[in-house]
Amino acid sequence: MTARQGPGEEAGAGMHERARFTVPATHPCLPGHFPGEPVVPGVVLLEHVLHSLGLPIGQPRELAWVKFQRPLLPGQEAVVLARVSGSQWRFEVRHGEALLASGVVAAGTAGAAAGGAAARPGA
Repeated sequence: MTARQGPGEEAGAGMHERARFTVPATHPCLPGHFPGEPVVPGVVLLEHVLHSLGLPIGQPRELAWVKFQRPLLPGQEAVVLARVSGSQWRFEVRHGEALLASGVVAAGTAGAAAGGAAARPGA
């Protein structure tokens, strides 16, 4: 899959497909988000992004920025595209040609392995 740039969308240049996923209508997060018109929560998209990048879930992680642009509906297939940029991953989540979310996440853990405080540049 190639990532195409649309109006107001960051170009997906150099990005490679990392994963495809579908959130089923039976997922436990959907009944409350939103009743009668379910939308996949952004945190579920981010969980799939982290998993596709091989980054452990549940460990402190620094997200430089994340932008959610369009909703993912239950049963729709989404694709995670990413590329390494220095010590960060730039990612996009797409459904077809539509950009759903994009952002930057630190490639390493942000906190100590024993649950220490997050490291901050200049701190």
